[in-house]
Amino acid sequence: MTEQPLKGRRVAILATDGVEQVELVRPRAAVEDAGAGTALLSLAPGSIQAMNHDVEKGDVFAVEGTVAEASPDDFDALILPGGTTNPDKLRQDPAAVRFVKNFAATGKPIGVICHGPWTLVEADAVRGRTLTSYPSVRTDIRNAGGTVVDQEVVVDNGLVSSRNPDDLPAFCAAIVEEFAEGRHFAT
Repeated sequence: MTEQPLKGRRVAILATDGVEQVELVRPRAAVEDAGAGTALLSLAPGSIQAMNHDVEKGDVFAVEGTVAEASPDDFDALILPGGTTNPDKLRQDPAAVRFVKNFAATGKPIGVICHGPWTLVEADAVRGRTLTSYPSVRTDIRNAGGTVVDQEVVVDNGLVSSRNPDDLPAFCAAIVEEFAEGRHFAT
């Protein structure tokens, strides 16, 4: 029997059109294999178009809820995948920014990869935190008060971050571990 450290946990995945497909699919599979239920939240109902390396259309994924109607209280953890246009669209949406800001304030764990930290920056959720990201996002993180390191995975008090799809094995292992630990600090 497979160990399921996330059995009974609910994980929100926040993404929209332009999400890097592998950064959505592999973390989702990792937490589901560990026993979690997941919900793909987006800006609007329907479906979102994933991309492969920002140049080739990937699969289309059904949205299971809108971020405007979601509450951080309904989830135990959050995954923010990358892709260049995905977090750029999310950080321009007030409901998405509010959800991420409120989620970060709960102390519940968050996994973020590649360009995903742009949404955290907009939600003022990197100040005083150490994380990694795709190189083009690092100045934004520093300007928002975060510390950036160049490692395949960084864990800072429940915030798990990685640089790019090459880091997915380490990222997936770390999010399962951190999500199993649960809340890391109180507001």
